[in-house]
Amino acid sequence: MTTIEASSNEFVVNPADIQAAATRIAPHVLRTPSIHSESLSKRLGCQVWFKPENLQHTGAFKTRGAVNAVMSLSEEEASKGVVTHSSGNHAAALARAATIRGIEAHVVMPKNSSRKKIDAVRSFGVEPIFCETSSQARSEMAEKVREKTGAAMVHPINDPRVIAGQGTVASELVAQIDGLDAVLVPVGGGGLISGILMLIKSLHPHIKVYAVEPALADDTARSLKAGHREMPVRYDTIADGLRSEVGVNTFPIIRHFVDDLFLVDEVLIGSAMRTLAEDAHLVAEPSGAVSFAGLISMKQQFAGKTVAAVITGGNMDFGECKLGRNRISS
Repeated sequence: MTTIEASSNEFVVNPADIQAAATRIAPHVLRTPSIHSESLSKRLGCQVWFKPENLQHTGAFKTRGAVNAVMSLSEEEASKGVVTHSSGNHAAALARAATIRGIEAHVVMPKNSSRKKIDAVRSFGVEPIFCETSSQARSEMAEKVREKTGAAMVHPINDPRVIAGQGTVASELVAQIDGLDAVLVPVGGGGLISGILMLIKSLHPHIKVYAVEPALADDTARSLKAGHREMPVRYDTIADGLRSEVGVNTFPIIRHFVDDLFLVDEVLIGSAMRTLAEDAHLVAEPSGAVSFAGLISMKQQFAGKTVAAVITGGNMDFGECKLGRNRISS
């Protein structure tokens, strides 16, 4: 796992794509703040910062990639609408982006998607198309819709325009936090972390970037160990947004640049959610709290460092998910 400079044609996105995306999406997304926590810094022994994408439009970072993809479409492409598959946050983000541009959106969602996320899609006038829970089922259903409608596919993970949009999180982080040493990012399909890695490791290679993954959705960890993509073996982690397999376009970027990957268990994810709510006053869904769970588990490694945890989303359904009972101690 190296931090050498990326070739401009070695990967599907480059820093220029991310910088162009930042300009393109600026009118339609929030430039979320970076928030320093004094209390958690004292307890964890490092300078703790959060990038709260839970405050973003539709409650998650996915808005960035969806807007960049939709606003990049030609008029001819846009006239036929867009289609995607997603467990929720990308689905709502694409529905919103399509509404902004005034085009039709078709959204395929697994039948076990969060009720809150289903309602978020419907709030933009889009009725989800439900399918079985596997990644294969999602992809096959979305492809059927694409063939029937002619809509442009906006893949939630592998679309270069989506990856570039997600990478704009990094450009804000480095501008907002002086002396940033490390960034922790949840990984599911890898769109966010690959965008962040591409910008930071190309322009600020001294900053470490760590992936954090649920132990019950460890396909990226297994993929890095094997040297090739491994598929998920289960889909029951509480972090529903991280159940997708690592992408064909994102894995090469992750493998090339990431400094390390930390696995976290379900109990720690729940505890991280509760600590974020009680001490940082941030509501994070399970997937959104995974990065902070990684920081808690590896706090000794970050002693004295300035560390940012990306809180990827806050679409929390309190009726479906119980917060962890445990709070972190000094």
